[in-house]
Amino acid sequence: MSDAEPEFVTSNPDPDHPGWNDWVIRDPDSYNGFLGKMIVRRGGDDVGDDIARVRMFPERRHRNLGDVVHGGTMMGFIDCALFAAMRVLDLGPSGPAVTMELQTHFIGAANMDEHLEAQVEIARATRRFLFMRGLVVQEEGSNVASFTAIVKKGQASK
Repeated sequence: MSDAEPEFVTSNPDPDHPGWNDWVIRDPDSYNGFLGKMIVRRGGDDVGDDIARVRMFPERRHRNLGDVVHGGTMMGFIDCALFAAMRVLDLGPSGPAVTMELQTHFIGAANMDEHLEAQVEIARATRRFLFMRGLVVQEEGSNVASFTAIVKKGQASK
């Protein structure tokens, strides 16, 4: 993982989750802070090394009136996971990048008592854009959302 943007994020081995790094946004008042604890890794557990894995742990503030994870929370998590994936997959600094398009398809309700994991892969990378896709899954292997995205790389990106 690149250390190209220490002004935005820190990422160190997570003592509670061996093989994972924490993903800490330095400005806790940014939107990303609303999502709470997040951890990241590249591949592992029968997931290929070309896949970035980003996890969040739902809290009461993330629920909707049906007591499942709010769709807006999930979309915000997916958006943040795109940028974490850029770092995990060594595609350059994510701070100056911008989401140009994000399409989300909800497949099922996300339980509040299980972590959410975004599994993000790069479908294509050009000089200026990343075409990304992935799934949001929960512990029991159920898919709760799928997504595709286009991210415009920042000037400092590869």
